[in-house]
Amino acid sequence: MISFEDALGIILQDVRRTGTERIGFSDSLYRVLAGDIFSDVDMPPFDKAAMDGYACRRKDLDKDLRILDVIAAGDVPNQPLLPGTCMKIMTGAMVPEGADTVIMVEQTEETEPGHVRFTAEKTKANIAYRAEDVKKGDLVWEKGKIILPQHIAIFAAVGAVNLLVAKKPRVAVLSTGDELVEPENYPGSGKIRNSNGFQLAAQVLATHCIPNYMGIIPDDEDATDRAIAKALAENDLVILTGGVSAGDFDFVPKIMRKNKVDIQFQTVAVKPGRPTVFGRTDSSYIFGLPGNPVSSFINFETFVKPLLYAMMGHEYVPKELPVPMGVDYQRKKADRLEFLPVSINNKGEVIPVQYHGSAHIHAVCLANGLMSIPKGVFSFEKGAIVHVRPF
Repeated sequence: MISFEDALGIILQDVRRTGTERIGFSDSLYRVLAGDIFSDVDMPPFDKAAMDGYACRRKDLDKDLRILDVIAAGDVPNQPLLPGTCMKIMTGAMVPEGADTVIMVEQTEETEPGHVRFTAEKTKANIAYRAEDVKKGDLVWEKGKIILPQHIAIFAAVGAVNLLVAKKPRVAVLSTGDELVEPENYPGSGKIRNSNGFQLAAQVLATHCIPNYMGIIPDDEDATDRAIAKALAENDLVILTGGVSAGDFDFVPKIMRKNKVDIQFQTVAVKPGRPTVFGRTDSSYIFGLPGNPVSSFINFETFVKPLLYAMMGHEYVPKELPVPMGVDYQRKKADRLEFLPVSINNKGEVIPVQYHGSAHIHAVCLANGLMSIPKGVFSFEKGAIVHVRPF
């Protein structure tokens, strides 16, 4: 049995990339950028008015100002500003040569037709200056980063309309066990519905990869062999649940080896999810996760997700919030790192949800994060700072 940290290190060692492709920027949301983006323009491209008002010289603010012209957004001023004059200007319009201030409409009064006076005591310049946000040639977003809605805006602004992004990994999801039936079927005696398969497919989708649900494999070595061989051949990564512990029908590791999988580890000092298998072939990766749904959910978040992002060239660092305990907490064993479903209440305190163990998937539905409890720690007092990974 190896530590959580050692297992994660093995998973992320010498990760194979999925390759790249070009797509339109408007279709790139949540993709991983595979090439740096530089600006082809200054932003703003010229000195522009930050609000509606009058462009003038600060030294003339104590004078009646004659209005020379009106500048709308998109117009280019056709003359420079003269002493003792101003130009009415709209938000976003180009500031005329000679002006160093835009006074707000609300801070002026008309003294006679075609003339205004500044009525406030002081004013800011109210000008957005050329290149104060971004200079031409600046790096605006770098490869390896995930593209969010705000990045779509900057790509549009700098003309980056065709982006190089990482290809999405294709991820096979298989569930093992004669006790499983598909969700649309009512489970008979001794049967349960397959929740793992669809939970994991949804987690793959939430990681912005391509899930490939391949169904239920019966507890049969030949059937398991065929399913694993097909999944490895057709996908970048394979996730199986069940069949990886020490039961009579838990022969998944043996079938992996038969399919030329180099198994890197089989047990991890983590709770839940100790019987976790990880291996790789020349072209794909494979996880054998425990059959209990909380175990498979947590091990996806802690082990599978970082690998999927690494395959796309992104370094995934989970958020961990330091939060005070809202109650005293104690556990009976402290031989492993444990991830516990918890809720953060409206006071910003951690409250463990009712949790009956790794088969209790409803507990995860009631939680909004996972509290990590280090090996060797038996208890936390109310008010103690703990670390929570929010969902």
